[in-house]
Amino acid sequence: MSLKLPQKRYFRQRAHANPFSDHHLDYPKSPAHIDWSLHYPAFFKSQTPIHAEESTSSSVQEETKQTISISESPIKAQRRVEFADLGCGYGGLLVALSTLYPDTLMLGNIRVKVEEYVREKIRALRLQHPGQYQNISIMRMNAMKFLPNFFEKGQLSKMFFLFPDPHFKTRKHKARIITTQLLAEYAYVLRVGGIIYTITDVKDLHEWMVRHLNEHPLFQRIPDEETNKDPVVFHVSTSTEEGKKVERNNGEKFLACYVRVEDPYHAQENS
Repeated sequence: MSLKLPQKRYFRQRAHANPFSDHHLDYPKSPAHIDWSLHYPAFFKSQTPIHAEESTSSSVQEETKQTISISESPIKAQRRVEFADLGCGYGGLLVALSTLYPDTLMLGNIRVKVEEYVREKIRALRLQHPGQYQNISIMRMNAMKFLPNFFEKGQLSKMFFLFPDPHFKTRKHKARIITTQLLAEYAYVLRVGGIIYTITDVKDLHEWMVRHLNEHPLFQRIPDEETNKDPVVFHVSTSTEEGKKVERNNGEKFLACYVRVEDPYHAQENS
C-alpha cells in the first residue's frame, strides 16, 4: 500500500455546503449508537470484528471507505471525542493538534469530496508514523441540525469554527454557523470550562459571531492576553488551508475565543 499523502488537486470541491440539506445521510439515534472503532481503532475494540483471514491493508482500505458505523443497540463508550472541528476543510487543524494532544480524541465534520482526501491523508499519516495520528478522524454530518445525535451533554472540551461560510446576503444569515439557536446546542455539548474558537477573515462575520456569543448567558469571552497564551490558537490561525490562503493574500484574521460558563440559574439553585 502506498504511503504517499493524497494530493488536494484531485479532491477539489466548492468551499461550502447547504446547511439545510441532509445529503441522504444516516444519523445515529444517539451518541451511544455510534461504533467509534471505525474511526479510532487504536482506542476502541471493534464491534464488528474483521475475520482473521482478511489482511491489514484491506481492513485499512475498508476503513477509508466508510464514514460512520451505526449500531442498533447502545454501546458503552470506552473513550469520548473531546475536540470537534465543525467544517474542518482539508483537516489541517486536526493534523496539527493530533501530536499536541495525542491522548485526546478529535473529530472533524466534513464535505463529501474532501472527506475522501482527508480520510486518505489520515490513513497515510498513520502508516508513515506508527502509533501516531490514531486520535483524529472525520465524519460526514449536518452539525447544524443533528449535533446532539453525535455528542452527549458536556462531552466536548473544545469546539472550532474556522473560516466558516460568511453567507453575505441578509436572507442567508440564518444559515450562519453561529446563531442564537445553535449556540444553545453548542452550550449543551460543551462542558463548563470548555472553549469555542472562532476565526474568520470577514470582519462583518466576526462582529456577528462576537455579538451573538456576547449576548448568550452561557459564554464569556476570553481576554486577548489569555488567548495569546493558549498553544491551540497558533494552530487555529495557521494550520488550515483557508488560514494559509489569507496569509498569502496578506489578509486580516479576526479571532475570538469564548469559555463555556455555568448556567447562572443552575448556580443560584445550588447556592
